[in-house]
Amino acid sequence: MSENLLTILIAALVLVPAVALYLRGLKTRDARARAAAEKGKLYSEGPKAQHPKIDTTYCIGCQSCTAVCPEGDVLAMLGGKAVIVSGYKCIGHGLCADVCPVGAITLVMANPSMEANMPYLTPEYETSIENIFIIGELGGLALIKNAVNQGRDCIDTITARMTARGGQRADDDVIDVVIVGAGPAGISASLRAIQNRLSYVTLERDEIGGTVAKYPRQKLVMTSPVEFPIYGKFNKLELTKEALIEFWQTVMRRVDFKVRTGESVEDVRRGDDGVFTVATSKGQHRARAVVLALGRAGIPRKLGVKGEELPKVMYRLLEADHYIKKNILVVGGGDSAIEAAMGLGHQPGNSVTLSYRKEAFSRIKERNAQRIEDCIRKGKVNVVFNSLPAEIHQDAVLLEVAGEVREIPNDYVFVFAGGSPPTDFLKKLGLQFGVKDVTLEASLEAQQEAKAAKRQ
Repeated sequence: MSENLLTILIAALVLVPAVALYLRGLKTRDARARAAAEKGKLYSEGPKAQHPKIDTTYCIGCQSCTAVCPEGDVLAMLGGKAVIVSGYKCIGHGLCADVCPVGAITLVMANPSMEANMPYLTPEYETSIENIFIIGELGGLALIKNAVNQGRDCIDTITARMTARGGQRADDDVIDVVIVGAGPAGISASLRAIQNRLSYVTLERDEIGGTVAKYPRQKLVMTSPVEFPIYGKFNKLELTKEALIEFWQTVMRRVDFKVRTGESVEDVRRGDDGVFTVATSKGQHRARAVVLALGRAGIPRKLGVKGEELPKVMYRLLEADHYIKKNILVVGGGDSAIEAAMGLGHQPGNSVTLSYRKEAFSRIKERNAQRIEDCIRKGKVNVVFNSLPAEIHQDAVLLEVAGEVREIPNDYVFVFAGGSPPTDFLKKLGLQFGVKDVTLEASLEAQQEAKAAKRQ
């Protein structure tokens, strides 16, 4: 045997086991990585929420994104860079990404349950309480198309569970599902309940259409096709508020569309038998499942003064150009109040007074601070600090200013005093927010295992 051949044989005897050991290690590492990834995936799937992602490497701190965001405080500037401060408020319009001059912003999807101020949801939109579901913008997605899809899918989940239990309907006073809210998600869920032959009732504290009904005229509400249960697919790429409301009216004329307007839900409690009692302002309903299709606007906080029940008192301004040649009082000192006062002040013939209980504005956008000063100088808005409405009359308002009462002529009052957000109601029901502890621990463990496997 030649010396070269002997060398090759010796090398082979040494290398083959080493290679085999290496390949076995690769296989083990890949298996651990896959297992860790799957384990992490188990807890990362679920409803997705939109929010901007900022590449601070490219952000130049121009403030274009913070200025254009209509939600007000999704983004802010910190250390000369844009940062996300209230990602859960993002409604996905993408204006921040459009105006960024260097392309540092993109819209991404993330699990809303990772936010401490978002309710915990499973992939089936179920909360931490079994058979209570959340759909629509309160679950992280504001787009109408997504809300419609969630309403349909959620009812399908409830139907499948009932079918698996043999369709238990022994109690005549217990219905299959109570749907809270008659916006896009609630209407979709209601139609699906009809289609799946479930017994149900839909409760709405205001008017049919939810937030959509309060949009300005001719506002585009959908820019992609959407499919409603029973009615089929809307193929229009652009659908206005009016067209969608017209569809709502068609739905309302159905004899099997069981909606009760003007009925607000005050509490939801689950009994030992698993049946929910839904207490409302007009009575109560018993159901095996509850679907919360609430918006995120919450209930406006009222002033609590005499005369506030008059129809001229409002808590939201939709279109300023509807009001001309009027005496108007705006109450509040936040961005919403200031923007409403400025919008009304620029309409022909209006006399606008802005009443704020403190001595100066605080925590408002810089652009609004500059614009309101300009409006004051031009006489478009009269700001009265340290003031509160004391009483509202049909044609006047009594305004308390530094201990003195002034009477000013008035046609309309707009109140922007904040409100009670839906999160307060959800917490009252006992729903969990953010990630469950066991979920977070398992997710972190999975990430650590994946990193360890990668290092091997």
